[in-house]
Amino acid sequence: MIRIILTCSLLLASTASVMAQQPLRLSQQDCRERAIAHSEDLQQANNAIQQAKLDRKIANTAYLPNLEGSATGAYVLPDIDVMGSELRMRGMYMAGITLTQPIYTGGSITTGRRLAQIGEKSAAEQERLTRMEVIADADNAYWTYIAVRRKVQMTGQYKRQMDTLYRQTQTAVQAGMATDNDLLRIEAQRSNLAYQLQRAENGADLCRMSLCRIIGVAADTPILPTDTIIQCAVPGTLDTNTTARPELRLLQMQIDANEQQVRMNQSKLLPTVGLSAGYTYYGNIKMAGTADAGNGTLIPYTQEFRDGIGMAMLAVQIPIFHWGEGHKKVRRAQYDLENARLELQKNSRLLDLELQQAIRNVQDGYRLITAADIALRQAEENLRVMRNRYAASMSPLTDLLDAQSQWQEASSNLIEAQTQYKIYETEYLRAAGWLAD
Repeated sequence: MIRIILTCSLLLASTASVMAQQPLRLSQQDCRERAIAHSEDLQQANNAIQQAKLDRKIANTAYLPNLEGSATGAYVLPDIDVMGSELRMRGMYMAGITLTQPIYTGGSITTGRRLAQIGEKSAAEQERLTRMEVIADADNAYWTYIAVRRKVQMTGQYKRQMDTLYRQTQTAVQAGMATDNDLLRIEAQRSNLAYQLQRAENGADLCRMSLCRIIGVAADTPILPTDTIIQCAVPGTLDTNTTARPELRLLQMQIDANEQQVRMNQSKLLPTVGLSAGYTYYGNIKMAGTADAGNGTLIPYTQEFRDGIGMAMLAVQIPIFHWGEGHKKVRRAQYDLENARLELQKNSRLLDLELQQAIRNVQDGYRLITAADIALRQAEENLRVMRNRYAASMSPLTDLLDAQSQWQEASSNLIEAQTQYKIYETEYLRAAGWLAD
């Protein structure tokens, strides 16, 4: 029985190990979705939206009447002398309810509601801005990882070519058709490629761990990108309008909020009107003393007061003089409003410049792909010719090594151009304000 249990445990452990080593297959869209689901910043932005919605609901309650209840108990000593009698409040109590309805507040309630609505819209735009940043980071990490992986594959392919050439040259040396110097040249190139391959593998592992952090998986999770063929379409007409940028909308909402703050401070200079109604019940208040029953006879007596009273009140408050405090607050709010407008004006130019730069990067990036692709085809043809010539002893080894080195550089340039173009595409969508749509 123990042997069966041990066998099952080993099988389960082996199965878990195999499952743990299975690579996580990711497309660009999968990477985005995982990054959005994992981002703590985005979760905080969503919480801010819920808070803003609650603030709006709280602001709406200011229109409604307030109902309050109160209860008071007191034990007062000593008794109070009232024209020869004693007023006793030993354990007196009062309980009541009050209903208050604001009628006119100078517009502060309406302004507060508008501020809450602006806050809710601002939270939504901030969430969209955070979402765009998360997607941009995910795309950057994803394409960078693909670029480094392809460089690892390309360097490995180049190293295998050099290994084959080394074996061929080694055979030629033994047959007296090549020199030891040729073999040393190839060996030096192989050592350099082994160094490059190790660096590329280390870089790929670092990029993988960075991608794991962004999508919220364990750092040792193997990742297999599915976008092995990078499609780079010719960029068409790119929009130069920045009105969809959440940063621009947030700045405009800041102006709107400052306008409401000016109105809020102005409302404090106006009178307020409120209506109150209440009912209070009191008891255990006693009056003790003596009363003349006639013929000079004094009779002690005790009278308890227990009753309820209602009240309705219309209150008007008018600010008269506060040393100019209210007017100074209005002026200060107006300066804040002017600063918000200047901030919008300044940042509008910066956002336009950022979008123009993103458009130029996309256009230049596609031209780089075209140039790199032509260079790679030329390098491949040159390498083919040099191999044939070297095999026919019509060119020296150095020409073949130079052709292989040119092929490696051209392949690396094309990989960088293609992946950088995809990053430029994402950056353009972010700069235009469309990335989160």
